[in-house]
Amino acid sequence: PMDILTLPLGPLGTNCYIATDTAGTAAIIDPGGDAEVVLQALATKGWRAGHILLTHAHFDHIGAVAELRSALNVPVALHSLDLPLYRSGGGGRKYGLTFEVGPDPEVALDDVGTITIGAMTFEVRFVPGHTLGHVAFYAPEAGALFSGDVLFEDGIGRTDLPGGSYERLMLSIRDQLLTLPDATVVYPGHGPATTIGRERQLNPFLAAD
Repeated sequence: PMDILTLPLGPLGTNCYIATDTAGTAAIIDPGGDAEVVLQALATKGWRAGHILLTHAHFDHIGAVAELRSALNVPVALHSLDLPLYRSGGGGRKYGLTFEVGPDPEVALDDVGTITIGAMTFEVRFVPGHTLGHVAFYAPEAGALFSGDVLFEDGIGRTDLPGGSYERLMLSIRDQLLTLPDATVVYPGHGPATTIGRERQLNPFLAAD
């Protein structure tokens, strides 16, 4: 079983997820800010971080990466198509948000089918459209999908930012996400968790055609 802790962090209250196996090995997904909150949670629970996984490189998903990486000494994983975005601070400068980005991620998710952290295995699903190198992390055994900013309750990721494409996004959702079991719980970058089945039926962007 996988324990999933949701921490809304950073300037936009972006959902950071800490997914943990029974032995307490943790994956930190999209830490958007407030590194101390993440460190406190790990310390309180007695969990040991194994990796930082990034769905994409927008500023509100990477704000705490540099601090956590040095505090925890763990590798960071990102798709290389989002590297330019990562290096530029995730587009935050436009909003007056600058932060220490740190070195490039150690793990490129480009050709990685799965990534294993402790007893947890995540399928890396390439779902561009919100950004060029967006991925989602699917944990089949836990029935959990960490969708970043691709799919939300009643919504989809915005496609009006650099590297965005509505057509690509819809294709990604149909091919990579709606092919998952209905009971799969979706943990998005913003807002409440939902399920694939619910979004298949009720999401206005998906029901339209």
